[in-house]
Amino acid sequence: MIRIFKYECRRLLWNKFFFGFFLVTLFYGWQILTNVTILGVSRTAPFSPWSFGDYLCRMIPLLWIGALFFLTFFHSARARRAAVLTNTAPAHPGKYAFARCAAAAAGTGLLMLAALAEAAVFYGGYFGWHNWKTLAQPAFISLAPPLIFALGSGWCLGKIKGWLLYIWMLVPFVCMALPLPEKLGIWNGSFFSEYPKTLGTLDPEFSLPAATAVFQGVILALGILLIVRGVAGKEQKRDR
Repeated sequence: MIRIFKYECRRLLWNKFFFGFFLVTLFYGWQILTNVTILGVSRTAPFSPWSFGDYLCRMIPLLWIGALFFLTFFHSARARRAAVLTNTAPAHPGKYAFARCAAAAAGTGLLMLAALAEAAVFYGGYFGWHNWKTLAQPAFISLAPPLIFALGSGWCLGKIKGWLLYIWMLVPFVCMALPLPEKLGIWNGSFFSEYPKTLGTLDPEFSLPAATAVFQGVILALGILLIVRGVAGKEQKRDR
C-alpha cells in the first residue's frame, strides 16, 4: 500500500496542474495578506487570531477546489476505464482506495501548509511577529473541518459521477453569497469579521461560541465518516 501511495503522490504532485495551482495559491494568499489582512479585521491587529482566521476563510474556497481537483484524477472517465485493470490487481481494492485518498489528502495538506507558511513569512517579515501558538486554534477550526469534509464528500460524489466534483467546487462560493446564521459564519467568512464586534472590547481574545464549535466538529466527523464509507464501499464491492 505504501508503494501505491508513493505512486499516486507522484502522479498528483509531479505535474503541471499541481505546480500551477500551488503558484496560484501563493499569489492569491499574498494578495489577501498584503491588501486585507495587513489592515486588521474588526479593529484587531493583523496578527490577531481574528485577522488570521479571516485570511484562512478567504483561502478556503481555493483550497476546497484544490482538494476536489485532486479527486478528479481518480474519478474521471479515464480513471474509471483504468479501474477495470486495477481491480484485478493483487492489492485489495479497499487498500488501493485508501492509498489514493491519502495521496489526495497529502496534496491538500501541502496546499494548506503553503497558505500557513506564507502567513508566517508575512507576519515575520512585516511585523517581526512569531507567536504562532496563539493562532493554532483558529487555524484548526477554520481548515480541518471543511477540507476533510471536501475530501470525504468529494470522494463519495466522484464514485457516483465524476462531473459532480466540478459542481461541488461551487459550494464555498454559494456559502459566501448566502446570509448564513452566526454558527455557520466560518463558511461565508463572516464569523471572524463580525463576531469580535459582539464581544464589547477592542482586540478581544479569541473565543469560539459553543454552537460554532459543535457545528465544525460535526462537519469534521462527517468528513471522516464519508472517507471511511468511500473506502469501505470499495471493499464491499470486492467482497461481492
